[in-house]
Amino acid sequence: MKKIPCVMMRGGTSRGAFLLAEHLPEDQTQRDKILMAIMGSGNDLEIDGIGGGNPLTSKVAIISRSSDPRADVDYLFAQVIVHEQRVDTTPNCGNMLSGVGAFAIENGLIAATSPVTRVRIRNVNTGTFIEADVQTPNGVVEYEGSARIDGVPGTAAPVALTFLNAAGTKTGKVFPTDNQIDYFDDVPVTCIDMAMPVVIIPAEYLGKTVMNYRRNWDADKALLARIESIRLQAGKAMGLGDVSNMVIPKLCLFLQRRKAGQLMYVILCRILAIARWR
Repeated sequence: MKKIPCVMMRGGTSRGAFLLAEHLPEDQTQRDKILMAIMGSGNDLEIDGIGGGNPLTSKVAIISRSSDPRADVDYLFAQVIVHEQRVDTTPNCGNMLSGVGAFAIENGLIAATSPVTRVRIRNVNTGTFIEADVQTPNGVVEYEGSARIDGVPGTAAPVALTFLNAAGTKTGKVFPTDNQIDYFDDVPVTCIDMAMPVVIIPAEYLGKTVMNYRRNWDADKALLARIESIRLQAGKAMGLGDVSNMVIPKLCLFLQRRKAGQLMYVILCRILAIARWR
């Protein structure tokens, strides 16, 4: 059995395996077999791996020194599909991206400076460049802090990300269809490519007026089928081709300003990725 060094790290609202590219085969097919074995892909619980049975935790970041003078490190993101033995490297993942800087410093790919180290990252999936400011007092990565984000209990040290060329990362256009509003299955949507291709849908057009428990949404198979039909049509209209086996474009349903109990919100969103709601 080959031993591959691996760091399990949370990045944003995701968690996954961080690996050095030099520890993996250059051949993509062989590499993906290893990634699926690490995660336990093909089983809903990923019981024989560390994936956790959820798209948010079945993720891999592959890091190497960059040959591009504009970057310190290269970052390839791999979404390991939970219920199928398949790996998708089409999209970037901004959550896992937030852990790349710390991993690069800890593995000696870039020297730390005090109190903050700026790590220049090239995302291999999209060809985009990002700057990550990592807290490194006295030249040591600091993980504890007071920064808080929705969806994650507790606090941690902040990581500031600056996206230098996020517009049109996969399609070359902010609005890939050249329209701000398109209609698929008589539902108005906005197709946008900003950091990642996304299809934005007003929830009320799909009969949703409240963002209740996620498990209720996951159980609504009719809604999932309707949304997948819209996603497939949008993918072709955005120039992405057949997206049936792709993570992108992702779906975003939103509700506009209203009051729910004691909570007043301007926009409330729920994201769909790989047939699972967030």
